[in-house]
Amino acid sequence: ITTFGKFADPLADKILVLATMLILVEDGKLPAWIPIIVLFREFVVSGYRLIAVEKGGKVIAANIWGKIKTVTQMIAIILAFLDLSYFGAFLFEGLTGYGLVINVLASSLMFISTIAAIFSGIDYLKGSKKLFQ
Repeated sequence: ITTFGKFADPLADKILVLATMLILVEDGKLPAWIPIIVLFREFVVSGYRLIAVEKGGKVIAANIWGKIKTVTQMIAIILAFLDLSYFGAFLFEGLTGYGLVINVLASSLMFISTIAAIFSGIDYLKGSKKLFQ
């Protein structure tokens, strides 16, 4: 464990996830507003964590919303690469069997991860009130 590793590892994870989401957007499998929300949340949370460390030396642990976001996001991304159709459980024209199941699961999990990202960001913003006083 190094200082560089503590900085680079989370950054590399975020870059990998967002790059993968952009590939899905390019392929027409994911609407662009989802990675925009995720990117905004990542900037807010990373900024909050940096300020917390600088002002009080306090390391902010991930909250439950962030953990839900990560798990559902990773599973949804994997399923999206397995699915040959477009994002959205309601866009399953001609899909049957496993294709339909994968599409519905990927769509549902991506939606859940996006909602969790929003709640996680809100939770961090609530906690940041004390930091800026």
